[in-house]
Amino acid sequence: MEDDPNRLYRLDGVVHIARAVHLEPHCCINSMRRQHGMRLDDRIVPYLQMTGLYHLARLNESWFRLDEPLVSAFVERWRPETHTFHMPFGECTITLQDVAYHLGLPIDGQYVSSCLTDFPRFIEGDRPPWVWFEELLVVLPPANCIDKFTVKCTWFEETFSDLPQGADDKMVRRYARAYIMMLLSTQLFGDKSGTRLHIRWLPYVARLEDMGQYSWGSAALSWLYRCMCHVANRNVIKLAGPLQLVQSWIFWRFPGFRPDEYDVFHWPLASR
Repeated sequence: MEDDPNRLYRLDGVVHIARAVHLEPHCCINSMRRQHGMRLDDRIVPYLQMTGLYHLARLNESWFRLDEPLVSAFVERWRPETHTFHMPFGECTITLQDVAYHLGLPIDGQYVSSCLTDFPRFIEGDRPPWVWFEELLVVLPPANCIDKFTVKCTWFEETFSDLPQGADDKMVRRYARAYIMMLLSTQLFGDKSGTRLHIRWLPYVARLEDMGQYSWGSAALSWLYRCMCHVANRNVIKLAGPLQLVQSWIFWRFPGFRPDEYDVFHWPLASR
């Protein structure tokens, strides 16, 4: 049977972005990346180290500008069938090793379960999710800040941005939970809303001592692959996910695209 010349550019029946490049040569994706404003207090650092998220928290302390045209050029070469970039010299992709080097995330351990897509199944004791939220964080958002299982990021930041002086261990632990929830929602598993935080992370922050046993790097890479596959659709223009990983990977694997000042940027693991 003769091969269909259009098959390479199809994505579940929807035209791949590569097929429309000549029609919209200046089309560029929009990144849905939010830099949260919660201060990294020294008192919560031990909890971040225990969970394996400390290096990611350090990266969040410094803002970087995402090169959207550059990322768009790589998206045009992304193949959802293989989760690879098709380049003139062959195929390449972002791997677990890259996640470990660039973000410092653990890539061994238990898998992060399907709470990303089926959160209600992981609520302990069949309690209402917001009751559990209040038990862990000792505060409940106002009704106008809640939408199903999400809360406004602005309210979350204002409530947990500054850990009071003289806080006891319970309060420090509470603020550590809030910081980790914001970190996961904005830096690793961001979605296209950009303004709301999902409370799907409650089952994990409820047991901070166990968080370091999970392969957060594997989950982040899977989420990135999913986001890249979505934005490869020519009708989608917003890209979410761990975008700092994408750009850092491009700069280190393709040094010609790297700006002059990038070598002094805060990527000590990848710079070793």
